[in-house]
Amino acid sequence: MRLSWSSASIPDSHGDVERAVIGGTICMIPCPAKAIVLIDGEHYPDVVTGALRSLASSYLVVGAVFLGGTEKIKGSDLEKEAEKLYGIPVLFGREPEAALGEGIRRWTPDCIVDLSDEPVLGYQQRFRLVSHALAANVAYLGSDFHFNPPRLERVAQAPSLSIIGTAKRVGKTALSGYVARRLQESLAGSPGQGVVVVAMGRGGPSVPEVVDGLDHALSSEELLEWSRQGRHAASDHFEDAALSRVTTIGCRRCGGGLAGQPFVSNVVEGVRLANGLAPAMLILEGSGASIPPVYTDARLCVAGANQPLDYVVGYLGLYRLLVSDAVVLAMAEEPLASRDKVKDLIDRMQRERPDMPVVPVVFRPRPLDDIQGRVVAFFCTAPGVQLPVLRRHLEEVHGCRVVLVSGNLADRRLLRKDLEAPQMDRVDTVLTEIKAAAVDVVVEEAACRDLPVVFVDNDPQEVPPGKVGDLNQVVADLAGLARERYRG
Repeated sequence: MRLSWSSASIPDSHGDVERAVIGGTICMIPCPAKAIVLIDGEHYPDVVTGALRSLASSYLVVGAVFLGGTEKIKGSDLEKEAEKLYGIPVLFGREPEAALGEGIRRWTPDCIVDLSDEPVLGYQQRFRLVSHALAANVAYLGSDFHFNPPRLERVAQAPSLSIIGTAKRVGKTALSGYVARRLQESLAGSPGQGVVVVAMGRGGPSVPEVVDGLDHALSSEELLEWSRQGRHAASDHFEDAALSRVTTIGCRRCGGGLAGQPFVSNVVEGVRLANGLAPAMLILEGSGASIPPVYTDARLCVAGANQPLDYVVGYLGLYRLLVSDAVVLAMAEEPLASRDKVKDLIDRMQRERPDMPVVPVVFRPRPLDDIQGRVVAFFCTAPGVQLPVLRRHLEEVHGCRVVLVSGNLADRRLLRKDLEAPQMDRVDTVLTEIKAAAVDVVVEEAACRDLPVVFVDNDPQEVPPGKVGDLNQVVADLAGLARERYRG
């Protein structure tokens, strides 16, 4: 990608700093920046040393990582001759990521400057190196690209856990609600607010707002009233408050970078608001593949087994894995994902992070009220291939009769057509998730028909090769880790 740069020097405690405005994002790089260069043997050494001289005005090159290739290298023992050839210390390694990691630990650079190219360094390998650099909080740049680690503000004044995702609709909000309930139960009787969830979304409020789900259950009538006032009453913070009975703070964000940095957000202000509630634990909820721009003590990543493999363990999905402490692999069932694909994903994630627990789960609808014997219409955002499974679960486990099921909450045109279906005349209860057009379309229509609305949560259930209890253990471990890191 070609970037438009505007730069100026400003004073900083570390000396001059180059400020680059990239698509509205301000990137702070010390000038001269301490840099590691990536080099290869497809370039003649004198070409590389010439490039190093050209970098000298902006970068203090402290070392190099040799990525491979020997076509342009004349000597027989490159590792012995490398420092003499290039004039700087050079690291070698079978695995470029390991060599880069060693270089970062040894030289603590501000950035990585990529002087390599095809055929030694292709697209996939380059994204792997970018992910590892960003995970070490080091910028990565080349001739026409520049990746910065997301800027995370340290503002939380309580132990904190963020829940991030590799995409939209992978179950972050359902997991966030589940985690909030488990932790709220464990904190029962403790002083203070207990758990506070800070959620950011593309429909969040312009000023962070508190929604109290702790004192009473939010009703469909309340959400509808807020919707009629012009608020997005199906935003994640309303969903969390209504379904999990915790205090939530709603925030907004616009845009999302490849590494998850929102272009604009008010999440920092939201966390400051949360601090005033004296929470025992803060949960920060990501939006889509965007990461809350606030430092948290622990991090849970939610990935979808239905996603392409490279979206999870390649590109900058790998970055999200590298900076997380545990993974929930959602939608780990056919026809969304085969058993072989689920196993392959788990294997590949654990190759990247052997120490990290991965819990495969599926989601099943759980109405908040008793619907035994009811004739219902169910509205959700699930993929079409999953709707028969959800219908069967509602009928077999909750004892209702489902005459209409729609996965079109995120498509208002199709949703309105579903609401006009003749089956709606037989319905005595409307079931809906709190997402997308749930309130302003579905609850509004239910009110017009004088039908009661029952909100539906999505409970995670472990599936093989996981086992029952794995998720609760991960939640407890993450909470303990967050407290330990916060104290220490």
